[in-house]
Amino acid sequence: MTNIIWRSHPAPSLSGTVRVPGDKSISHRAIMLGALADGTTHISGFLEGEDCLATMRAFQAMGVAIEHHGEGRVTVHGTGLHGLRAPAAPLDVGNSGTSMRLLAGLLAGQPFDSELVGDASLMQRPMRRVTEPLALMGAAIVTGARGTAPLAIHGKPLHGIDYTLPVASAQLKSALLLAGLYAEGTTRITETGISRDHSERMLRGFGVEVRRDGATLAIAGGQHLTACDVVVPGDVSSAAFFLVAALIAREGALLLENVGMNPTRAAVVEILRAMGGDITVENAREAGGEPVADLRVRASRLHGITIDEALVPIAIDEFPIIFIAAACAEGETRATALRELRVKESDRLAVMDAGLRALGVACEAGEDTMCIRGKAGTAFTGGRVDSHGDHRIAMSFAVAALRAAAAVEILDCTNVATSFPTFRALAQGIIGMQIEESHA
Repeated sequence: MTNIIWRSHPAPSLSGTVRVPGDKSISHRAIMLGALADGTTHISGFLEGEDCLATMRAFQAMGVAIEHHGEGRVTVHGTGLHGLRAPAAPLDVGNSGTSMRLLAGLLAGQPFDSELVGDASLMQRPMRRVTEPLALMGAAIVTGARGTAPLAIHGKPLHGIDYTLPVASAQLKSALLLAGLYAEGTTRITETGISRDHSERMLRGFGVEVRRDGATLAIAGGQHLTACDVVVPGDVSSAAFFLVAALIAREGALLLENVGMNPTRAAVVEILRAMGGDITVENAREAGGEPVADLRVRASRLHGITIDEALVPIAIDEFPIIFIAAACAEGETRATALRELRVKESDRLAVMDAGLRALGVACEAGEDTMCIRGKAGTAFTGGRVDSHGDHRIAMSFAVAALRAAAAVEILDCTNVATSFPTFRALAQGIIGMQIEESHA
């Protein structure tokens, strides 16, 4: 694979109006539930990123007719709860951990065997946190020796369980809910912390009863899904890069349109506001069962904070760009309970620590902590950082260049296409960032 290298340059000001791509988490789930539904599901705002396309291809390989019209429009002709067919080859989900973990739950109760594989990065990520609770439901899933993919799934009859999540994880919760559709009896899942609730919302949208009693969700097996139209809002994780870009710019303002503001996802806005970020929520509304709004963001003088630990699980994907904001804030920013960052597309805690240090930032990463001593003015030196193939780290350091003394070179940016294929075009063409691209 060609290695894409970015060279991002300082810029004096930013301005413009940006509509970020559709939410990745919701796009995945729309394909999955549409495939299991009776009837035809029409999706608009679908994320045209490699991760979501991998999910689409997996269901096409299992006999689901899916029409991809482009520009975020997809039509899924559902096969019903029991209509999937055995794939002829292993299902390759590329770099998508969401695809692999949710599909493990969905495939565990099928009347056929299947295998899930991915790229080199995904094949190193831990999967036992999903396969072990699925085994309690009767699933037979064989992992690699280190608990990683490939996942060899031998379809078995499943039964409901009562399970308490050991960590706040939307992927684990969703895998169990999907398995619960195929299980005899009721599956009850108790959450120990807040996690994204897209699966519960969308299952209800497709006519499935998912009951909540305090911290416990309950789903009865055998329920059928009814096709519906899904409107995917803009991805707040993608919006976060432009939120921080506008906040740390020396001057200017941005308007980010149609951003998903689900309370289990939008903690990044709360964190940035606590740092002094001037972010105004406008035109709040609901689309497809999800809260949506426009965000007006102005250049701001940020200050360091201790990040509320309760917000960490619902902002975990945004921490690379939050660290960039912290480096541009006066004073010290501390965060704890970051262990999940070590098992993402890269060890994000280690990779961000190394990259920040390479650009002259005073920081210290612990086993699950980060302390960053930021400064106003020029917060970064120029230099070279390695994203280690992690899309969110690549985009974060591209934004960091706005407050750097010289250009920032970022290695291994190819995987930005997995979540935000139009990032560079939007950054350059609309808001005024300067990001050169070369190939090695």
